[in-house]
Amino acid sequence: MPEGHEIVELSQDEAHLARLGYKQELSRSWSGFSNFAISFSIISILAGCLTTFYVGWNNGGPAGIAWGWPVMAVLILVIGYCMAELVSTYPTSGGIYWWASKLGGPAAGFFTGWLNIIGLLGIFASVAYGCAGFFDSFVGGLSSSWAAHYSLTRVFIEFVVILVLAAAVNIFSSHLLAIMNNISVWWHVIGAAVIVAMLWFFTADGTHHNSVGEVFSTTVNNTGFFNGSTHGLGFIIMILPLGAVLTQYTITGYDASVHLSEETKGAANAAARGITSSILYSALGGWVLLLSLLFAVQDKNGLTKGGGGIFVLLGQAFTPHAAAVIVFISTCAQFFCTCACLTSCSRVIFAFSRDGAVPFSHLWSKVNSQKTPVNGVLISAVIALIITLPALIKVSIGGAPSPIAFYAVVSIGVLGLYGAFGIPIFLRWRKGDAFEAGAFNNGRKYRWMNPIAVIEIAIMSVVGILPTSSVGVPWMDGFSMKYVNYAILVVPGALILLAIYWRVSVRTWFTGPKSTISADAVEVADLGEGPVAEPA
Repeated sequence: MPEGHEIVELSQDEAHLARLGYKQELSRSWSGFSNFAISFSIISILAGCLTTFYVGWNNGGPAGIAWGWPVMAVLILVIGYCMAELVSTYPTSGGIYWWASKLGGPAAGFFTGWLNIIGLLGIFASVAYGCAGFFDSFVGGLSSSWAAHYSLTRVFIEFVVILVLAAAVNIFSSHLLAIMNNISVWWHVIGAAVIVAMLWFFTADGTHHNSVGEVFSTTVNNTGFFNGSTHGLGFIIMILPLGAVLTQYTITGYDASVHLSEETKGAANAAARGITSSILYSALGGWVLLLSLLFAVQDKNGLTKGGGGIFVLLGQAFTPHAAAVIVFISTCAQFFCTCACLTSCSRVIFAFSRDGAVPFSHLWSKVNSQKTPVNGVLISAVIALIITLPALIKVSIGGAPSPIAFYAVVSIGVLGLYGAFGIPIFLRWRKGDAFEAGAFNNGRKYRWMNPIAVIEIAIMSVVGILPTSSVGVPWMDGFSMKYVNYAILVVPGALILLAIYWRVSVRTWFTGPKSTISADAVEVADLGEGPVAEPA
């Protein structure tokens, strides 16, 4: 044994991590259920289905939601299975960019890592802002004076408070965070069941529900495009795909199971199952919830005039206090989701910084005495605040408030995350049978699953930067910059800057993931779990 080394006993998980070039720095205290729970919490049907309900309603209406959700959910499940196979082989916090680096080289890893960070920041910001909006509405449901004096500034202040609370939870107790995620699962299950029951049995007019024919055949085009037509090629190739953002946004963030894999016991199987199970159960629960909302709509025209907003629907169906119960359930779920999003985002920043790919990497790769990347948590919260600043600008379309800024950060999240997912999924497909599959694998099914996943991601990436209203298009009547879906500026703009950064600097020094463990340790780990000599 080399002089100055000490014997370290490696578990199976630690030995697997050592073979990938890393020593165990984060606390491996998460169970398989906790790993599933964080992805289930970030998907959060009580967040995504309710906050982006208006997207589905305005771009397709009841039929678009009722048919579009299951179709999109199946495609997303295919993406999830492709990612599950990869995490089983490479269970690291860096996960997605690590896969891309391993399969496609440093450039693939660099751009994948940054897309992942951009996406997670967008998801984190959108969920936190949605939580603030729901909290404000909850208080408004209990106080008529509060509701009568709606303030964008007040909601933004609430948003900042939520960022601070989420950061505090993430910084001061990893154990509390795991408990919160476990509670979150049951909050989502029981909370969704309560809301569904209220929608069917406790509406203000309990006898009125739409028919199956109305729900599955009624279409809406509330965008201003194609003169509001709900027929024809334009409606099919543009309006309905815009509505699919409801599903694509809601069922996302399941990569958290990847980013927490270094903290999960039995990660090669547990993280893979965390991805697939969280998608499947969210897809089923979300469809039931959305159908219940659609059957409970009391005035379709009134909802359309109100911008398709969930608060309009609840205001039609319930008394203010009953609606406040639903909003409260969703608000709490969204706070759980916000905390989980921040956890996932900070882990990616930590892992990417550990490999030197982020400016001032030494700051973001530090962990405190509780093995938490505190600086990664703080910088995530600050950036989320910055990209949501346009939400302070008042925007209304047709007399109804229009959440353009919220949709933009939603789009940033979807574009970044799914773009990051698509690169390693494509590279694994290109690797073919030479890929060394882990305990969880798709066998030969990867040959058709991976191309389907990449095509779906490519299409939705285009959809994510499309304008959401005719007044957000420069050559249309009524255009103003405040109506523009600024995701088209943020994501492509960030990629252009990253391409320049890569060309002039990064390519000369970034070689991909860096090993943080000795060559001796990797050699011993290759033989299986057991004692390893590490520097004293």
